[in-house]
Order: sequence, then C-alpha cells, then structure tokens
Amino acid sequence: MGRLSYSKRLTVSRRQFILVMVLVIAGLIYFLKPIQLSAIPEGSLVKHSMKEKKKDFSLNKTSWGAPVVWGDSPESQNVRQKFINRSPTVGLAVFAIGTYSQYLQQFLASAEEYFLAEHLVTYYILTDNLRGIPSITLGGGREIKPFYIAERPDFVHLSKMRMSLLSSIIKELLKDEVDYLFCMDVDQVFINPVGSEILGNLVATLHPEYYNKPIDLYPYELNMDSKAYVSISEGDYYYYTSELYGGICPEVYQLTLVCSQYILQDMEINYHAILFEESYLNKYLIQRKPTRILSPEYNWLKANKNSKEIQVKRILSLQR
Repeated sequence: MGRLSYSKRLTVSRRQFILVMVLVIAGLIYFLKPIQLSAIPEGSLVKHSMKEKKKDFSLNKTSWGAPVVWGDSPESQNVRQKFINRSPTVGLAVFAIGTYSQYLQQFLASAEEYFLAEHLVTYYILTDNLRGIPSITLGGGREIKPFYIAERPDFVHLSKMRMSLLSSIIKELLKDEVDYLFCMDVDQVFINPVGSEILGNLVATLHPEYYNKPIDLYPYELNMDSKAYVSISEGDYYYYTSELYGGICPEVYQLTLVCSQYILQDMEINYHAILFEESYLNKYLIQRKPTRILSPEYNWLKANKNSKEIQVKRILSLQR
C-alpha cells in the first residue's frame, strides 16, 4: 500500500514537472519573440519592407496603374501599333548653353537615327550661341527651331532658370505647334530605337542610379523650408531623373510652371534644393502622378556597369 502511494506520487510529480517545463518553454517563446524583433535595427525593417514592395515592380505597372515602359515588351508593341495610323507632332527641347553646345551635333545626329523615326519631330534648341547650331540633314517632316537664350552659362544658374524658361516658351510659342513635348539634357545620345511607346499624358523616367532601390536611399530634399521637401510618408518608391520627361503640352507646361514657382519661392529664402531642378521635379511627380514611366533603358549612364535587368540601352547619359 505504501509502495503504491509512493508510485502514484512519483507519477503525479513527473506529470507536474513536464507540465511546468511546457509552461516555461511557452513563456520563453512568448517573451523572447518581441525581444528578437526589437533587436533588429530599424533600417533593416525598412529595407525588408522595401524588398516586399519591389515585387510590384516586376509587374511593369505602378500602384496607381501607370505602365513602366520597356521598349521590347508586348505593351510597348501594342502602343506602337496604335500610333501607326496616327500622325502626332512631337517636340524635343534641349538647352545648349555655354560648353554644353559641344554635345549638340552628336545629340541631333543620334536623334535623327533613333528618336521617333516615323513621326513628325521638331527640335527646339535653346541656346546662347545660334551660330553653334550644327548643319545636319534632317528626315522628312522634321525640323530645327532655335531660340536665343541670353543666360549665364554656369550650371547652377541655368538649373534655377530652366523650368521658368521652358514654361514661358511653351505658353507663348509651343502649345499650338506640337501634341507632345519632351525635355532632355543635351549631353545624351540615342543608341537604339525610341518609339511611340514613350508617348503619354505625363511621362517621367526612372533614375538609373536609384532604380529598384529602397526608398530610404533616394536623395529627396530633406530641408523642411524648401518647396522641394519630401517627408518620409510622401515617397513613391519611384525616383525620377530630370534628364528626360515630357507628355502632352498642357501637362508639361503645368509641370514646368509649378516647378519654376517652387524654385522662385526657394530663391526668395536664398535656398536651392539639394539636386537642383531634379528635386523639384520629384516633388511635383509625387503630387501629380505620371501616366507613363520610362524604364532605365531610356536613361542609362555610360559609365555604369551592365545590368541583367537592363538588356537594351536606348539612351546613354554621357556625363554624371
């Protein structure tokens, strides 16, 4: 009888021991879980969330439904097909000020070969040296229209005035001449076909250095006093270059007008955004979403290494 009681007590104590150990382990799992999460640096959590967000990019469409344009994609082929029987007029505006006029010959020659080859194109050359515009043979339905710009040739000054000059010229001269207008930096060269797949109401181009990178790496303006300021909650997961943007004339006019107003307001407090007009452009495009976004095929850096994702380069930036 004594042995039986002892055996029962032993069995009960073992059960109690096992139950206690289960409760201890469960408690450890419960309390250690938040500790492990809190030990991860904040930046790591942000970057992880960005990686999850980047999955959307592979769909070739933004969260607001704008296509991301790849020249050889089925979507681009469909767009080109739609424009076969249309005759849109397209303007291409570039500044050739000071030493930048040295790039004009190469820019125009490459554009004649590759830029909207089957469409009507007018090259608007804004320059301080009309004699420096090269003589070049143009295709049918294509012409050069120069504008004399009496501006100081230094880059900083021009970056403050370029949006203002463009908005004035669009309003006074270009709005009734062309259906679409694209603005480019002259120190670029076309190396593969750029067709009607780029045409849209408001067109922006992904910056090749920040393409598919976490938003916390984007060089947004962080000075809260600047009109280009972008808060942490504002960013779009897409950072755009100022080397190529465009669209229908009314949209480009509105973009250049608002950006020029932002720049002038910052000049009143003796400030200019960290990346000049590109900062103001990105601020505007966060507020008014582009309807088409060109992939880095349309603005690749000549000095950049090859990318597995960017199989075809269509426009090369010679500087930067």
